Amino acid sequence: MMRTLFLQPPSFDGFDGGAGSRYQAKREIKSFWYPTWLAQPAAMVEGSRLIDAPPARMGMEPILEDVKNRDLVIIHTSTPSFAKDVQVAQMLKDANPKLKIGMVGAKVAVQPEESLLKGAPVDFVARNEFDFTIKEIAEGRDWKDVDGITWRNEAGEIIANRDRAMIEDMDSLPFVTEVYKRDLKIEDYFIGYLMHPYISIYTGRGCKSRCTFCLWPQTVGGHRYRTRSPQHVAAEIRLAQQYFPQVKEFFFDDDTFTDDLPRAEAIARELGKLGVTWSCNAKANVPLETLKVLRENGLRLLLVGYESGNQQILHNIKKGMRVEVAREFTKNCHDLGIKIHGTFILGLPGETKETIQETIKFAKEINPHTLQVSLAAPYPGTALHKQATENGWLDESNAELIDENGVQMAPLHYPHLSHTEIFNSVEEFYKKFYFRAPKIASIVSEMVRSPQMMKRRLREGVEFFHFLRDRNAA
Repeated sequence: MMRTLFLQPPSFDGFDGGAGSRYQAKREIKSFWYPTWLAQPAAMVEGSRLIDAPPARMGMEPILEDVKNRDLVIIHTSTPSFAKDVQVAQMLKDANPKLKIGMVGAKVAVQPEESLLKGAPVDFVARNEFDFTIKEIAEGRDWKDVDGITWRNEAGEIIANRDRAMIEDMDSLPFVTEVYKRDLKIEDYFIGYLMHPYISIYTGRGCKSRCTFCLWPQTVGGHRYRTRSPQHVAAEIRLAQQYFPQVKEFFFDDDTFTDDLPRAEAIARELGKLGVTWSCNAKANVPLETLKVLRENGLRLLLVGYESGNQQILHNIKKGMRVEVAREFTKNCHDLGIKIHGTFILGLPGETKETIQETIKFAKEINPHTLQVSLAAPYPGTALHKQATENGWLDESNAELIDENGVQMAPLHYPHLSHTEIFNSVEEFYKKFYFRAPKIASIVSEMVRSPQMMKRRLREGVEFFHFLRDRNAA
């Protein structure tokens, strides 16, 4: 077995390793998600180590020392971080010239040859799902016999092997919790809307929705929801309870945990037996009866992608959601005491000054407990990127997704709506949602009831104002 290091490289201050890791930008408040996509193959490679540098506040020195005794390094990369990740790869090669370096992630999955051409120190990239791909490489299998990789041979030629079949038996994957216990400090990971400390795992991969902007189903996970059995999920939660008795909340990071309602209810009932508090991603169409089952069995919060309050924009991005259904769903959650962290995106196809105001009004009316506002990001490999390129909404001078400090840019523009107008609307959205009497009153009430919450919200408030300051500077 090759001595293998799985690496999330250091990045800019405030880097958020979210959205399955290597998220595109720093957020309104500092947060760190678990590197689950790296932890999964790390659990399959005996003797491996996972270094998640950003939350550990780790620089390059200890990493360069570590790789002197490694044979293989797997780096998780992304479109915004790729250039810096290549620089890290070169530093690793300089420290250990015999080292083999592979990259994984959506960026290299959809642009494998281009990534190798622009990444001289990188020996191979793994396309799509890469768990068993990396396991086979670490076991020493000849690269020509490893499905799912594009690699550089001794002559410098780039070879594309056949695609790897998607994993169907998700219960065959080992628990990532073992790697969390071995290599991570769970207190390093925090998200403003989740209780701290928390643990995040996947109970399945893929999403049946066809949202044109969404990265993972279009590049790595696919559009079939392939799932672990409720018993397998419950077994990992039981193990996590033993390993981490301090955990206050479990989060299921499946693209859409509620895609399979009977299974979601079955998992909830298993969790209810364990007495844990948990949260998950959900679409804004979960029926009331299912919500009741989830809530009765420990559900605390749903992370819901509303995206827009304009029905035509939802049609344009193939969201498969009706505004009136989302309204009823949100009311049901409020009635049941289920908190919602709502996510919205500005600058999607069809956006106008008027639709931006419509979405802000919609958010205020449905009133999720917290929200985040992002800018439409046309990642390579998505239908949105293809559409933006074909329609001239994306030009080279404004195509970067983040600036040098990690602040998200507004790459899309339309004849009737400029980059600047879209960019500035994010701050307007936040101010109109949070700086209104009812919302301020609810936040103050929450802080008064809990000294811990008061400390947390004050810290987040400072971070939020710093975030706005950095955006204005950009």
